[in-house]
Amino acid sequence: MKKLFVLLIAIMLFSCTENQRARTFGGKEVLKLQPGQKLINATWKDSDLWLLTRPMNDKDSCQTYTFYEESSWGMLNGTVTIIEGKQNNQPAI
Repeated sequence: MKKLFVLLIAIMLFSCTENQRARTFGGKEVLKLQPGQKLINATWKDSDLWLLTRPMNDKDSCQTYTFYEESSWGMLNGTVTIIEGKQNNQPAI
């Protein structure tokens, strides 16, 4: 019975993408935006992450954002880190 339980857990974890595991079961996920994109907002709809971005201007600096979950039981806390980057042809500030 233990072997069957372990097998089911393994199948469940390996059949999910890293994104799904981080959002559903807790864990860490790192997203790198396309170069030259500025994050405005992030939201979830079911298990899908939607990002609102805009093109960076010369005055924008690159930022890293960390979204984390504090579950009511404190067991399945997930973290999503979103990293911005400048395009190669943009001057660094």
